[in-house]
Amino acid sequence: MMLSSSRLLLRSTVRQVRCARFLSSLEEPRESMPFDVLIVGGGPAGLAAAIRLKQLCVKQDKDLSVCLIDKGSEIGAHVLSGNVMDPRAMNELFPDMAEGEWTKTFAEEQGSHATPVNDDEFLILSEKSSYGIPNFLLPPQLHNHGNYILSLSQLCRWLGNKAEDMGVEIYPGFAASEVIYDDNGSVKGIATRDVGVGKDGEPKGTFERGMELHARQTLFAEGARGSCSEAVMEKFDLREGKQPQTYGLGIKEVWEVPEEKAQPGLVQHTLGWPLQMGINDKVFGGSFLYHQEPNLVLVGMVVGLDYANPYLNPYQEFQQWKTHPAISKHLEGGTCISYGARVLNEGGYHAIPKLTFSGGALVGCGAGFLNAVKIKGSHTALKSGMLAAEAAFDALQEGDAVAETGELSGNQLELTSYEDAIDKSWIKEELYQVRNCHEAFSRWGVGGGTIYTGVAAHVTKGREPWTLSHGGLDSEKTQPKKYFEPISYPSPDGVVTFDLLTNLQRAGTYHAEDQPSHLRIKGELADVPVSLSMQTYGAPETRFCPAGVYEYVEEDGNPKLVINAQNCIHCKCCSIKMTQEYIDWTVPEGGGGPQYQVM
Repeated sequence: MMLSSSRLLLRSTVRQVRCARFLSSLEEPRESMPFDVLIVGGGPAGLAAAIRLKQLCVKQDKDLSVCLIDKGSEIGAHVLSGNVMDPRAMNELFPDMAEGEWTKTFAEEQGSHATPVNDDEFLILSEKSSYGIPNFLLPPQLHNHGNYILSLSQLCRWLGNKAEDMGVEIYPGFAASEVIYDDNGSVKGIATRDVGVGKDGEPKGTFERGMELHARQTLFAEGARGSCSEAVMEKFDLREGKQPQTYGLGIKEVWEVPEEKAQPGLVQHTLGWPLQMGINDKVFGGSFLYHQEPNLVLVGMVVGLDYANPYLNPYQEFQQWKTHPAISKHLEGGTCISYGARVLNEGGYHAIPKLTFSGGALVGCGAGFLNAVKIKGSHTALKSGMLAAEAAFDALQEGDAVAETGELSGNQLELTSYEDAIDKSWIKEELYQVRNCHEAFSRWGVGGGTIYTGVAAHVTKGREPWTLSHGGLDSEKTQPKKYFEPISYPSPDGVVTFDLLTNLQRAGTYHAEDQPSHLRIKGELADVPVSLSMQTYGAPETRFCPAGVYEYVEEDGNPKLVINAQNCIHCKCCSIKMTQEYIDWTVPEGGGGPQYQVM
């Protein structure tokens, strides 16, 4: 008995000492590094900003230190897009290259093709048949000739190499977990996540305190629903007077098909089955199918997260869509080699927040520049990064450059000229023309929305004397389960359709299991999962998550939510569609998450 008590006392003492050491470690000041410009996120917007800054440095013989960090294990690891790219911004980013020459250099240096579009189709699907819409009836923004089919993750790797060659310091595998503010409340930079913390919250032998990265200007280029971007939007009330952002969930597979089945340059989009079963159906979304050189087929579906039916399962809708005769014929004899998902902003022009604040700015999809009618956002992301870089370069002419002094000095500035530049650019022109279209689908269904979009794109071009306001968050659009019947989806055949966990392996997602979960239930909403989400809404999180992260199990006769955070592919859907947004999406240790190669 004495021995047992002594052991308990020893264990308790050791635990207290460990906790004290850990708390002491957490309270230690972080080491810091200063830069002229810090860019958070290695997607197209962040990389374009980095490249443009260095181009301006060369042109005007000025040295600015530029640092870019990304939470993925390498640049491009967390980048996913359709992707048919409008080359306008790429041509502007590399003006010294002949138009389109970047595609040849990209293929030679990256071994990935930017395939010119040579065939453009738009189909309306019923359950067994399809009907083509003539291109002259489609909105001009849906015409794809002159665009390129490519892998955005591969393009970002190529851009990352270009940026490094120009002197940008790039650090993948560093997750920005916290925004740092100076004594005046201006953004001073970010802090990276502590590493080596166990699931029990105690330090492991590998514990390292995060770093603080300080900058005269911090550009947040995290993509849709970035955690630091959301934090600065809340702190500076950047959404005041703006419509709520609404999102879509994009799910994608990449297939290798026999060469005789390949049709390089084919672009096909569809509306209808299975997402919309009639002209009054209000589920916003559609599908894409692209043939990329040499023999890749990129297939995917985007589902607007403002849907009402809690039984709708976006992943299963996508799998069912692939069985349609107009789709499955493209996959015959092929092999699925990659899978992934990511949310995208669909609110458009009226949902763009104020873009600047003292010490930094929002760029790319984190700000919401995606054109949902055009089904493209990479070109606007690139352009916004370039415009932010130009504004930052001009503003930083005053004061001492960190590249020269090695330290920060002076007060933080706000890049007001960046917002003005966006307002005068083709980004605004493009988004303004279709500013009411998404809401038209939400109000009048796929039939009314399609008609409205056609009129807006061909005739009014955004000049309607009204604004169709989007009210409420996507999480608030889910209706109680009592109004719907459960949806029965076909079982996967393992050839064209797959169960979720099998497909998840193709995302290559990985998180060290011995770390605190990065998906956390907000303390004040601890009762929401079981008492409200499950009871009233039928546990929609078990269906809308494209990685099988959330499940309910029975424990002592009572339901309990289990969060399988190791499955997470960083799509951010749960932070948007959860009942009352009960999940706080924080970053895991840097390098965790999906390992996309050809997305």
